[in-house]
Amino acid sequence: MAKAIQLMHSRSGLSRTGYYGFSWTSLVFGGVPAIFRGDLVMGASVCVAGGIAALLVGVIGLGLPGLLVGWLAVGAGWGMVYNRIYTKRLIERGYRFADTDQRNAEAQRAVGMDGMPVASRAGG
Repeated sequence: MAKAIQLMHSRSGLSRTGYYGFSWTSLVFGGVPAIFRGDLVMGASVCVAGGIAALLVGVIGLGLPGLLVGWLAVGAGWGMVYNRIYTKRLIERGYRFADTDQRNAEAQRAVGMDGMPVASRAGG
């Protein structure tokens, strides 16, 4: 299950929500969540890959159920990696973890960025 983590841009102070863990929405909807988060190229690419996989599996002989199997096969792989990719991209653009110490540490481990500096939080 995906978990939300608060991020803050190191220069502008803007706040964004990052995610880590399995993305159920990406499993079901493929690249659509990426498109809604502003990652148009990656989201469209995953939608196209899901569509191609659905057609291939459907044509191979599974028929109409094959469309769902093909789409979900791509979605399952995408669901495992997308939240990590999204959060890492935010970090590459200057965002830093800005949640509780425990949540920051958990998110750092989940996205593979242990020991990364965190944003200072006002009042805490």
